[in-house]
Amino acid sequence: MVGLGTIINVSAIVVGALIGVGLGHRLPERTRAVVTDSLGMLVLVIAALNIVALRNQDWVDEVGGSATLLIVLGSLIIGGIIGSFLRIESRLESVGGWLQTKFSRGQGSAGRARFIEGFVDASLIFCIGPLAILGALSDGLGTGIDQLALKASLDGFASIAFAASMGWGVIASAISVGVVQGFFTIVAVFAGPFLSSAMIASITATGGVLLIGVALRVLRIKSVSVGDLLPALIVAPILTLIVASYV
Repeated sequence: MVGLGTIINVSAIVVGALIGVGLGHRLPERTRAVVTDSLGMLVLVIAALNIVALRNQDWVDEVGGSATLLIVLGSLIIGGIIGSFLRIESRLESVGGWLQTKFSRGQGSAGRARFIEGFVDASLIFCIGPLAILGALSDGLGTGIDQLALKASLDGFASIAFAASMGWGVIASAISVGVVQGFFTIVAVFAGPFLSSAMIASITATGGVLLIGVALRVLRIKSVSVGDLLPALIVAPILTLIVASYV
């Protein structure tokens, strides 16, 4: 069944977040802050593992060793310009605010801000990364849901910790996961055979840089507009194709 992996993933996030919300009220603020900091550092580790794709041999062979980093840089700049014009970040926050009015009313401005923060940050973390993209592609190609099953278990445990500190917004992020992974699954059904290993590596490495921005947000170091940079994930494989055609 195509899409089963994403259904399992979404279910794991919802169940984990419900457990986390139940635990959150019993944890002191200091403990929740420590949990959030731990998750921020873990996202940095995952980002570093993704960025290793810059040395992916297939990608290097197609565009050259020095071009991979330039492709990521170009993708972030072009993607950031596109995203800022489309106002993706503010639209994500608007969606979070709308969901808050539907699922978590009567919390006041502080509760609303916390809901939106949990929704946006959790959505970015759960939707950016090789397992989200590669797993959805694999599901769409009919080659198995192993990667998404692994991601479901990781996201389930992560959602417990996130919901304990950020609340109900984390549950709403399951909607984002369903939409994004569902999109890549559909893409794989029609265009999967045309996606090369180099193109996928470019998406992975670019996603790693975006995850650094997410980590900075979670750690409250800097509020990077990662949402506006999301088009970079589409620009990266296109630039890879262009550069490879001239090498």
